[in-house]
Amino acid sequence: MAKLLILGAGGHGKVVSEIAQLMKQWEEVAFLDDREDISEVLGIPIIGKLADLPALKNKYEYAFVAIGSNNARVKWTKKLSDHSFKIPILIHPSSTVSAKSSIEEGTVIMAGAVINPDARIGRSCIVNTASTIDHDCLLQDGVHISPGAHLGGTVKVGERTWICIGANIINNISIGCDSVIAAGAVVTRDVPSNVLVAGVPAVIKE
Repeated sequence: MAKLLILGAGGHGKVVSEIAQLMKQWEEVAFLDDREDISEVLGIPIIGKLADLPALKNKYEYAFVAIGSNNARVKWTKKLSDHSFKIPILIHPSSTVSAKSSIEEGTVIMAGAVINPDARIGRSCIVNTASTIDHDCLLQDGVHISPGAHLGGTVKVGERTWICIGANIINNISIGCDSVIAAGAVVTRDVPSNVLVAGVPAVIKE
């Protein structure tokens, strides 16, 4: 069995590491993290800082970025590719993922999430706890779907957009890149790039 290196030992990294252990595909899991005040998380050792990544290639075949920031996660996942690490897809055993969906490397699917047929999930995405992605949705790279958020069928979400906790997106909506859908929002019309929308129904906030 191979070894897995996880970049980021914060709260998100904690959840990611547990999913990795539940998958039982790695004989060893370790963290890289830049904080000085901790040496392990959930009994998993922090063996260095993010800058130590290249030096560890010979020991760790697989690596995964567990950083909450969408921009940082995409950037560091590219660095993993540049250093020829294998980047897994992490899927919690209690999630429901259609065999007719597709998921790209560096993405994590958390406990209780549901992904339905012909959904396409890009690279470095987070599909968080108890969220749902209905049929024919497209999540581009670096998207974060927060806990309890729900996407109706045929929703498109642009790169690095954050759908916050408890938000709901009705069918056939297109959302641009680098936008934020606020917690509890209900999105009933298309959303452009680089905006914050909030409310029921959701509107752009200046």
